[in-house]
Amino acid sequence: MSVGESSVSGSSVNHNVVSYDYGVKKADSRKVPKFNGDPEEFSWWKTNFYSYIMGLDEELWDILEDGVGNLDFDKEGVVVNKHTPAQKKMYKKHHKIRGSLVLAIPRAEYMKMSDKSTTKAMFASLCANYEGSKKVREAKALVLVHQSELFKTKDDESIEEMYSRFQTLVSGLQILKKSYVASDHVSKILRSLLARWRPKVTTIEEAKDLNTLSVEDLVSSLKVHEISLDEHEPAKKSKSISLPSKGKSSKALKVIESEEESPDGDSDEDPTEMMAMLSNQL
Repeated sequence: MSVGESSVSGSSVNHNVVSYDYGVKKADSRKVPKFNGDPEEFSWWKTNFYSYIMGLDEELWDILEDGVGNLDFDKEGVVVNKHTPAQKKMYKKHHKIRGSLVLAIPRAEYMKMSDKSTTKAMFASLCANYEGSKKVREAKALVLVHQSELFKTKDDESIEEMYSRFQTLVSGLQILKKSYVASDHVSKILRSLLARWRPKVTTIEEAKDLNTLSVEDLVSSLKVHEISLDEHEPAKKSKSISLPSKGKSSKALKVIESEEESPDGDSDEDPTEMMAMLSNQL
């Protein structure tokens, strides 16, 4: 008797076996990054939202920025006319990215753009409110580029603190579409280090190919070297000038004290000997 068959009253009954498609992908379990309406956090939210959308489908972000071509929508974002299968597929993706955007923003923000039919128009309106017009964004980009060119490690900051400050600058440039390749970041970090790092910088430049060296590997190498520097520097800082306490030096100090105590200049010590001891001490 084969699998899926059983004998009932001498007859063979065939039971249909329900199959399960294990190849079906599970829905994305990550939650849409929420924007709380704070202008100071808009850039941070935009970066998170970009990462979330790219994790779903990289084509969705293109729809968000470039639109969907000749598809016609009503005020609710619903397609008006019938289209080809390819256009219907594009509309489905448009609806997906629009839904994600609506979930990500507060209701008050949505009401400001409720008359926008496409996701591109909604997102452009949101960016205009929090990033300013195109000219404002270009001005911000110029400021960030200038800050990037002048970027230097501070005297009192660690490699971790420097890298965090550098990443904030890079994120701002990426949002304003002024990004650079990894080798540019590696060169910038190496040039920003203080003079005490020069031997390490020279070693890295000679041993590594800066065109293939990742920023993460560079920062890890710098952190390891930082531990060695911090281990030796405290010993140098702890060195101080010791005050004389014995012999002629202490005697000379006593002479000075006695002079201060006796305004008339009376002293049992020979003035010539006193001057000789002071001269030797100096």
